[in-house]
Amino acid sequence: MEAARGAGIHIPVLCEHPALEAAGACRVCLVEVGGSAKFAAACVAPLAKGAVIFTHSERVLEARRTIVELILASHPLECFSCASNGKCLLQDVCYELGVEGSRFAGEGLPRPKTARGDGNPFLRRDMDKCILCGRCVRVCESHARYHAVDFMGRSGGASVGPSPDGTLEESGCVFCGQCAQVCPVGALADIPADGMGRAWETRGVKTVCPYCGVGCEIILKVNERTGKIANVESDHTSAASFNRGRTCVKGRYAWGFVHSGERLTTPLIRENGSLRPASWEEAIAKTAGELTGIRRERGADALGFFASARCTNEENYLMQRLAREAAGTNNVAHCAHL
Repeated sequence: MEAARGAGIHIPVLCEHPALEAAGACRVCLVEVGGSAKFAAACVAPLAKGAVIFTHSERVLEARRTIVELILASHPLECFSCASNGKCLLQDVCYELGVEGSRFAGEGLPRPKTARGDGNPFLRRDMDKCILCGRCVRVCESHARYHAVDFMGRSGGASVGPSPDGTLEESGCVFCGQCAQVCPVGALADIPADGMGRAWETRGVKTVCPYCGVGCEIILKVNERTGKIANVESDHTSAASFNRGRTCVKGRYAWGFVHSGERLTTPLIRENGSLRPASWEEAIAKTAGELTGIRRERGADALGFFASARCTNEENYLMQRLAREAAGTNNVAHCAHL
């Protein structure tokens, strides 16, 4: 797979992800090795010196089509209403291989029907769409390290979940959202993103998570039509980021405050028991005057400064400099719990 990419040759794959070790689970990346009657999964097959690899022979393409049809045999074709429409890798592979349906539909053991969701406000599980690629299991194990989901059952009765009838809350899931991030289809989706915009309407904007001092890199998916955040994602391949794609529940899902109607858009000054809008110049001058008066009358320890977990480290650093050096007090606090 790596050699082909280096040579500019595209090999379709569903289970492989740059954040995860290759597993060879989906078999969509089969290639033909000269001198062998067996196919090899390109994502896990080591490259040997002198090997002759056929990536797009008719025999290879037919094998890939058959595998995709086997996947589609139990996959609901609900693309129009699916949250992953437009970013679904299964859609892309079907388009690339010209697969429009499955000749195996209705054959074999019926897969157990699963309920949609657990009632939590973050992740929707529609496991009827699961293709058993194992991405969510592997990212939960290797990145989140919570082992909240795993494979269950065998053969046609195989599924992925926290337990046969359990919920994510009962599994110890912390709702970091990495499973939804790596899911190649619509089996896992972010509930806060519902109705906020389709994949083709959004563009990614890199920024830093505003919640704590760790400084995790996140990607805001901004709806170009509305100008509002549609979802938050992360980049597992970013070498410049501290978190390398990992996020916590706040960084991934608690972004609704950005568009809240309760946000202040101008300074407010209290007069006669009510607040009135003011300019920044007036507000800063009044604040400085009040603080100076209190320090003159009661001393510096009568003052206190309060920083915020939604500020950057640099902004909080400046706040403690203001408190200690300008005002002369060590009374500076920070509400890490918001």
